[in-house]
Amino acid sequence: MNSTNRPLSPHLQVYRLPLTGLISITHRMTGVMLSFGLILFVCMLYAIAGGAEAFASMQAMTDSILLQIVLWGFMYALFFHLCHGVRHLIWDAGCSFDNETLNRYALIELFVSLVLTVATFAFFIL
Repeated sequence: MNSTNRPLSPHLQVYRLPLTGLISITHRMTGVMLSFGLILFVCMLYAIAGGAEAFASMQAMTDSILLQIVLWGFMYALFFHLCHGVRHLIWDAGCSFDNETLNRYALIELFVSLVLTVATFAFFIL
């Protein structure tokens, strides 16, 4: 086989995804996280319905710092997925397809989802 001096296609180490591409991938990952979070939520409801003993063991489990981080990650995933869904509704209306607006909305989406998560955290703590 003859070797040619053609360039190879860009590898992940060289190619940098645009912000909208990263947001799209994150949207898919948060969808998967929400699916697993929903299973955890159903398990919690099952423990609540199981009586006082099951509720006490579930409540003791939710006091662990690891599960609290998972629950707040679930909350962020929920708000991020919601904000991205609103962005898709804007796209369905046929608006905001130029690059500058796409990037601005992506940053707004990240900021609003973070603010909603922090506001929820503050609401439940105070």
